[in-house]
Amino acid sequence: MSLSPFESFRNLNQMRRELDRFFTTDFPVLKNTFGHSFGNLNVDVHETEHEVVAICDIPGLEKKEDVSIEIDNNVLSISGSINRTYEVQDEHVHRQERYSGNFQRSIGLPAIVKPEGVKATYKNGVLEVRMPKVKSDSRKRIDIDFD
Repeated sequence: MSLSPFESFRNLNQMRRELDRFFTTDFPVLKNTFGHSFGNLNVDVHETEHEVVAICDIPGLEKKEDVSIEIDNNVLSISGSINRTYEVQDEHVHRQERYSGNFQRSIGLPAIVKPEGVKATYKNGVLEVRMPKVKSDSRKRIDIDFD
């Protein structure tokens, strides 16, 4: 029988991934009468050797004050509002699928990041957040006083 190291947080990480997957699913109660979900952001998260990158589709932002990005306890939170600037009489609306209103999304990050070095850009309806990883030099060789 081979021995393997005990990973105390392995089950917690798996549970976090399952919860993230569960809460990113569109629920029927969150859909409008035309079948499109409101307030749910589509986010891709990947990591490189030096940073964690989140890419989020948010079409319709008009100014940077319309979106807020926060990192707390290694959770990325993106929130804001999309306001449509035109007025249409309700009786003339045939289909309304473009989202307007408030949105919010929180995502657990796969690595520990430094909030101080985060850079965010918004272009063509896509928000990209680049977060530098904390260098983990926690492994240290300990000398033993051996008698």
